[in-house]
Amino acid sequence: MLLDNSIKRTKQISVADFEFEKGKSYDLTIEYYEPTGNAWFRLIWNAGVEDHQSADIGAAVNMARTCDVAVIVVGIEEGEFQDRADLRLPGRQEELIEKIAATGVPVVVVLTGGSAVNVQRWYDHVNGLLDVWYPGETGGYAVASVLFGDYNPAGRLPITFPVSEGQLPLVYNHKPTGRGDDYMNMTGKPMFPFGFGLSYTQFAYTDLHLEKDSMAAGDSAWVSLNITNAGTMAGDEVVQLYIRDELASVARAVMELKGFQRIHLKPGEIRKIRFVLTPDHLSMLDANLKKVVEPGVFRVMIGASSQDIRLRGYLRVF
Repeated sequence: MLLDNSIKRTKQISVADFEFEKGKSYDLTIEYYEPTGNAWFRLIWNAGVEDHQSADIGAAVNMARTCDVAVIVVGIEEGEFQDRADLRLPGRQEELIEKIAATGVPVVVVLTGGSAVNVQRWYDHVNGLLDVWYPGETGGYAVASVLFGDYNPAGRLPITFPVSEGQLPLVYNHKPTGRGDDYMNMTGKPMFPFGFGLSYTQFAYTDLHLEKDSMAAGDSAWVSLNITNAGTMAGDEVVQLYIRDELASVARAVMELKGFQRIHLKPGEIRKIRFVLTPDHLSMLDANLKKVVEPGVFRVMIGASSQDIRLRGYLRVF
């Protein structure tokens, strides 16, 4: 038996057939060298280990066919020295989702984990996705309340979910790049942007009003708007305030979150909310790393996520 990996490439799995006879002992010789860094090898013995995954997936599919709705709980592994080279669900979880979705039964996927997941392969085949992060010891009650409609969720993503790992790093507050938003073979937009989240109702944004069109660099100004629960269920909305400095002496982010408010509204209820823009919201570090508010035009954007801006206005600072 010989496994030859003398040409340094990368970590890989190499196997070789060998017939072992019961009662005999065998010597194994391992030769290695260290071109740079560490030499790495692992010997795996899987004789007699039964793989029940295919049978378990088949049983789950058969059970799903008898149900009104299938709830599939999946997740990722995280921790020290557990960085992921790709963001897909590990193991055969994606296969499980696809096979149950192929039965035609409505599918809701409950996703556990504290970082982004690539859901591109199966997302269009399911009816709902609930990202629960790490809900804790009583998280089961919270998840059940959301699934059965007893509680209207209002969580918002504090990170960005990409369509593909090739988009990374992918953040909402990147600097201007001078390039388009798309790749040659795919979109440059995220699957789920920073600040994204849905609920069982809908909200309308209207009547944006800035206290003043212009102000001195040391002044403050408020901006107000009306939020209407346009759906049939009471719920919370997270109203997000972003700004963009239209022209600065150093490159600034294309948009920056400067505030948010979570409000609860009954069906049909309208509420006026107000944000105050202060010098801290408009300030930046100049080329000398001095905190300043530069004169110019600031775009004021209010919406339901970084990619769902509903209202816009402009404020001139002199």
